[in-house]
Amino acid sequence: MAPTSNFELSDIVTINISNSQNDTVSFERKYSRTLKIYEFKAKLEPITGGNAGTMRLELYSGDRLVSKLDDDSQSLGKYPIEDGMRVHVVDQFQCIQENVPKFELSQEEYDKKADSLRSFLKKNKLGKYNEDEMAKQEEERKRQEEEDSRKLDATTIGARCRVTAKNNPVRLGTVMYKGPLDGKPGVFIGVKFDEPLGVNDGSVNGKRYFDCGPKYGSFVAPKAIEVGDFPPEEFSLDDEL
Repeated sequence: MAPTSNFELSDIVTINISNSQNDTVSFERKYSRTLKIYEFKAKLEPITGGNAGTMRLELYSGDRLVSKLDDDSQSLGKYPIEDGMRVHVVDQFQCIQENVPKFELSQEEYDKKADSLRSFLKKNKLGKYNEDEMAKQEEERKRQEEEDSRKLDATTIGARCRVTAKNNPVRLGTVMYKGPLDGKPGVFIGVKFDEPLGVNDGSVNGKRYFDCGPKYGSFVAPKAIEVGDFPPEEFSLDDEL
């Protein structure tokens, strides 16, 4: 059976979302750890009916409060958030009803609202309203893009490599593919691992890029790859206890 995850998303965390309006919990929502808290709040608006400008976020492990996500300029990854945890949204929620005609404000009326997400972002100079931050993000994006391109050019199919990715053990393997993946932004390097520590069999969404056994393959970001003399590890019965 084909694996459900076809390439590695080491910065993705799967969490549950609850709110103080009712007992409803949205299970297994996936978010990038690189999201700023204000960006995360914006994504929670359509789920909870809360307002990004006024909502407060609390991080729970079971029923234990782990932390308050109270710094809008920080990323999710700066907090001790792990798969399976729950983010609880506290706010004065809008009333969400089905089959009610959608009420839309004009652009001019929306700009005048003091409690809108846009007003919140402008007031705090966040997101696209922080020119310095946007310039830094664009500069970093271009730098990473150029670095990935150089890494891709220098990587040879068949080369031995070591893969170091967040939330994964260090793994050894062989480079089997390099380039884009259909429907995915950026470029990737396909690796056949020496052990079944991957996430696929060399295929993504039904398209095969290389051949290997189930769980022996992965597509990783170029920055996670180090090419070098990494011979396969040998194991013997003498190593067993």
